[in-house]
Amino acid sequence: MPILRKAARPLLASVFVSGGLRTLRDPRSVAPAADPVAQPVTERVPQLPDETARLVQINSAVQLGAGLLLSIGRFPRTSALALAASLVPTTLAGHAWWKSEDPDERARQRVQFVKNVSLLGGLLLAAADTHGKPSLAYRSRTAASSGRRRARRAGRDVGSAVSDAAHSVQSAAGSVRDRLPVG
Repeated sequence: MPILRKAARPLLASVFVSGGLRTLRDPRSVAPAADPVAQPVTERVPQLPDETARLVQINSAVQLGAGLLLSIGRFPRTSALALAASLVPTTLAGHAWWKSEDPDERARQRVQFVKNVSLLGGLLLAAADTHGKPSLAYRSRTAASSGRRRARRAGRDVGSAVSDAAHSVQSAAGSVRDRLPVG
């Protein structure tokens, strides 16, 4: 499986590296197509720049950087999630096949849309890949279960210690009572 990962990650990342580099060099060429998606996003997230070309540039930089990181196997899960997040607006802006009137263009855009949805599926699989190690969710559940067992065990130990202490106090009280002069 490690050989498969080493081959699959660069293959999956290649489309993002090449597309991110191309768009980073010339963000204004895709800005008009991105505008219908960019404007609603900037209205909801005021910290983002208003200029669509700048948003396109940021998105392409994320694709380039995360694509490079994924291809070399550095932070692969985080890189895959970043690429997945950047792919959604790219797909909605660039391949809105439902808006096209021309049947040939509509078919081309639909193919590109489905390709991007397939890439999204691959990225989600890459993001979920734990390299054969237990996932964080599994480790959390196991730690919680182990903690509950330890707490129950500690509770029984404390209960036993309290019971032993109470028995010792009763024995000591009985012993002291036996030594007291009757009077």
